[in-house]
Amino acid sequence: MSALLKGVIRNGRVEVDEPINLPDGTEVVLTPETSGDNDGPVPPEEIARVLAAMQRLQPLEIPDIVAADLDAWERKINQHGIHRANAGTEDVRG
Repeated sequence: MSALLKGVIRNGRVEVDEPINLPDGTEVVLTPETSGDNDGPVPPEEIARVLAAMQRLQPLEIPDIVAADLDAWERKINQHGIHRANAGTEDVRG
């Protein structure tokens, strides 16, 4: 059974808004809602801080042998996606 219940913590206990029809001893998992800190726009100071940090980043140096391996892997993944897409198209038509 899955249900969404809302409530608040009072004196270290969970108090739900409505009665719950579950037997005593039933285990539940509680996930706190985050505070409203992330609900509004990002302040200009925070944007400036993040942009300044991004500008201080140094380019990642990847050795040629590693870059070649990454390129080969990317080609393999892309080919796999193409084959899967083509297989899906054939299934629809055939």
